[in-house]
Amino acid sequence: MSLTLSIPIERYGNALLDTLQMVSVSGALALVAGVPLAVLLIVSAPGGFLDWPRLHRVLGSVINGFRATPFIVLLVALIPLTRLVAGTTIGVWAAIVPLAISATPFFARIVEVSLREVDPGLVEAAQALGCRKWDIVRHVYLPEALPGIIGGFTITLVALISSSAMAGAVGAGGLGDLAIRYGYQRFDTQVMVIVIAMLIVLVSLVQRTGDSYVRRLRNR
Repeated sequence: MSLTLSIPIERYGNALLDTLQMVSVSGALALVAGVPLAVLLIVSAPGGFLDWPRLHRVLGSVINGFRATPFIVLLVALIPLTRLVAGTTIGVWAAIVPLAISATPFFARIVEVSLREVDPGLVEAAQALGCRKWDIVRHVYLPEALPGIIGGFTITLVALISSSAMAGAVGAGGLGDLAIRYGYQRFDTQVMVIVIAMLIVLVSLVQRTGDSYVRRLRNR
């Protein structure tokens, strides 16, 4: 017995590609910006390399402010910036701007925790050998914290999948937009079930891949 789809299967494929594009690009931007932010938080903390408490407090407050703002509120608040950067306020590229800005402080805090868990003895040993401050960051902090960073990035990607679906409420495209327009607004349960199943599979694949990399790094 074959299943008759209420909408063409191509629309599911296109929506999935839109979601993957939003998550991958915004995730890459969060990775590029989040790691330096976390390093700056570590080195500017009291007792850190820079020992710049004022910068640490200001940077921490800004990050906490973005983290405390619900994504749907941030999505609306960033409309002027989104229009300036992407040239539009709807579509995949328009959603990438708030997605990246929302994910960056979230990921930065996770990386910060991973960096704080690096054995202080390793840092002291590197200092005793005469390593420069930023060499210690590159060759001690980041390599030792890498499993935690990869694990945190996996969590960030999962959160981005959820946020990208939420962005569908304002015409961002992707699986969320498909579920809202064809599932919720047309009362089509089949579309809702298929989209939810696709999201579950996508999250499971991302989580499994991230966990696999973390295990490999810890067993080196």
